Amino acid sequence: MATKFHNLSEYDLNSVPSAQGMRFGIVVSEWNNNITGALLQGAYDTLTKHGAREEDITVMTVPGSFELVFGASQMVKSGKMDAVIAIGCVVRGDTPHFDYICEGTTQGLASLNERFDVPVIYGLLTCNNMEQAQDRAGGTLGNKGDECAVTAIKMVDYYRKIKG
Repeated sequence: MATKFHNLSEYDLNSVPSAQGMRFGIVVSEWNNNITGALLQGAYDTLTKHGAREEDITVMTVPGSFELVFGASQMVKSGKMDAVIAIGCVVRGDTPHFDYICEGTTQGLASLNERFDVPVIYGLLTCNNMEQAQDRAGGTLGNKGDECAVTAIKMVDYYRKIKG
C-alpha cells in the first residue's frame, strides 16, 4: 500500500527472483484507461526488467473493473499462466456504485486465489479522487503496476518452491 512514507516503485532489486521462464497474464480494465494504461506499462516494464520474455506476457482488456474477475478467471483456467495480474481503477463518485464494484471485485479476485493454484495479483486502485489514482500510477507515490509485477514474480517463485 502506498503512503507518503512508501513509494510503490521502490524495492530491493536483489529481493526479486528472476522471472525467466515464468508466464504472466495481465488483465486490465479499459475504464479510467489513463490510469490503467500507466499501471499496465509499469507492470509490463517490471516483468521484462526481471527477465520475463515479451512472448511470455499476455495482455487482455475488459470493459471495467468488475469484469476483472471473469477476465482473470479465464486466464487462470487457460492453464497458460503462472500468475495473473488484475489491473483496474475505481474512483469514488456520488453514489454507492463505488462500494459495490470495489467489494465485488475484491471478493471475486480473492476467491480465485482460494480456488486455483495460480496466484491472482490485486492491482485494483480504489481511490477517493483522480489525484490519488494519478499519484499511484506513476506519480508521487510510484506505480502500483511495478508493485504488482514484483508480487507476481515472487508468488510464482514461492509456488514453485513449495511444490518442489
